[in-house]
Amino acid sequence: MRKQLLLLITMLSASMAFAQGSPIPRGNYAYPVLDRLEILSGIEAPYHSSLRYYQRGRAAQFAQQLDTLHSIQLSPLDRDDLEYIFLDNNEWLGQAALPNTIGGPKYRPAGDSAMSLIEASLRDPRYQRSKRQLFKWLYPTPANMLEVNTPAFHFRLNPALNMQLGRSGEGEQPFFQYSRGVELRAGIDDRVFVYMNLFENQAQYPQYVRDWYDEFYALPGANLVKNYNSKFLNINKGYDFLLSDGFVGFNLTPHIGAQFGYGRNFIGNGYRSLLLSDFSPNSIYLKLNWQIWKFHFQNIFAEMVSSSPNLNGNNIIEKKKYMATHHLSINLGPKFNVGLFETVMFSRENHFEFHYLNPVILYRAVEQGLGSPDNVILGFDGKWNLFKKVQLYGQLVIDEFLFKRLISDNQGYWANKFAIQAGIKYVNALGIDHLDLQLEYNLARPYTYAHFDTASSYTQLHQPLAHPLGANFKELVLMLRYQPIKRLVLDARFIRANFGEDGPGDNWGANILKNNYQFQREYGNFIGQGIAAQTSLLGFDLSYRLAHNVFIDLQYFYRRKDSAEDARDQKSRFISAGMRVNMGKMRMDF
Repeated sequence: MRKQLLLLITMLSASMAFAQGSPIPRGNYAYPVLDRLEILSGIEAPYHSSLRYYQRGRAAQFAQQLDTLHSIQLSPLDRDDLEYIFLDNNEWLGQAALPNTIGGPKYRPAGDSAMSLIEASLRDPRYQRSKRQLFKWLYPTPANMLEVNTPAFHFRLNPALNMQLGRSGEGEQPFFQYSRGVELRAGIDDRVFVYMNLFENQAQYPQYVRDWYDEFYALPGANLVKNYNSKFLNINKGYDFLLSDGFVGFNLTPHIGAQFGYGRNFIGNGYRSLLLSDFSPNSIYLKLNWQIWKFHFQNIFAEMVSSSPNLNGNNIIEKKKYMATHHLSINLGPKFNVGLFETVMFSRENHFEFHYLNPVILYRAVEQGLGSPDNVILGFDGKWNLFKKVQLYGQLVIDEFLFKRLISDNQGYWANKFAIQAGIKYVNALGIDHLDLQLEYNLARPYTYAHFDTASSYTQLHQPLAHPLGANFKELVLMLRYQPIKRLVLDARFIRANFGEDGPGDNWGANILKNNYQFQREYGNFIGQGIAAQTSLLGFDLSYRLAHNVFIDLQYFYRRKDSAEDARDQKSRFISAGMRVNMGKMRMDF
């Protein structure tokens, strides 16, 4: 009872949310817009970009700031991007009219009657109503199918749809994605915020994704998966699965807050994250945010699952494991940011290790006090915006190493486990408006993220919590995004990875679900050891925005794998077309 009371007190004392409303889902059109505008403007954003998902209130605040600064030169396409932010987050447009302190029951701007945040938003000139409404109550604004605005309560409800159908080559089954669902967000008294989405999915993916499922009994990003067959589409052994996110957040002061929910998190500024990515499925979590001055301190306490329901079958309660994470982000001026990261993954018999509930203590010290049974990972990340054109960013992960055997006596010791990311973003490249380039390099030494207690590996439901390839790889990512006219966007990406795979009974360090004490050799380890392989991935996406968050897509995808063992060679390609409504693109880029 004492432990449960301690956990309750910790949750309640921290539930003073910096929440600022619901998060912007990753894959949303707003992310490249906000990232490029931060680089172009040289203005410090009110959020720390390495901590994603961005909160809608902070995004709207930043867009309003840019809209009113005459010292910043914005192109017509930039202005259109700002309008997208205003439409998509219209419940937060009233912040500029109210005092900075959010949390009082009423606000009284000078010369005006008392009003709430949503009332101030409705009075903002950026708040747009639809010129035509369906049935006089659907789509009162361009971004929201249903919208309720009262002084004490606001509500947004939207449908979600993703239909993609493609023709595959090399005798494969058709590429197919059909997702539909609903998304809602609400706020009460400018203090409590609720967010939820639910998507039903049927899909068929290229052969390499199906091979990945057969190896790990897991579909990237999904939990329980069922078989899906369609005679009409000539699909057998497809996938049927549910996806859902949801949380409740609290807002009692403008600087300290909490979310309790079910979902994913992402830390970093790159296409990949070596610290914490959203590649794996959702988990239940408690997230605390403390943002004061130049600092943003975030805690995540999560319950995860060691195995996969696709391996053990339905109606079986899987063994639990737990994660405690904290990340301190510091803005050293408007253009330079550094972050310190620490996480511990541990397995207990159906209970959380309460030593790790302390939100500020170093987990390594606690872990050693418990007898060093757990998997502790340290990390650093940072970004530097230069010349209003370029952003340099990177990450360093230290899982385990011995300094002598890493520096002065470097002989490929197995336990020197680390990962590195280095990247650069270049906006308005070559002076061309809305031509943005990104180059990123990632590597992870063999056995990084793995642990002798396989339940404590850095995974969730048999899927990596960092990079999709696990460990024992080098990867180069080249991305291009070009918006020649309003509403039309071309995305292109090229990804090349070199890695090593295991033969039967081997452990060369790529599969982080294996016991890392069962290594092949103590010394002489190197990235790409085992059965050497290389993948080359090329993708082109053309998207046209018909209306707000309604996109028509054309896609070309090609992936080739070359292995030292010819039987492992593979080639996948398809051309597809489709439509998305209030959903991002679902990519399988590994």
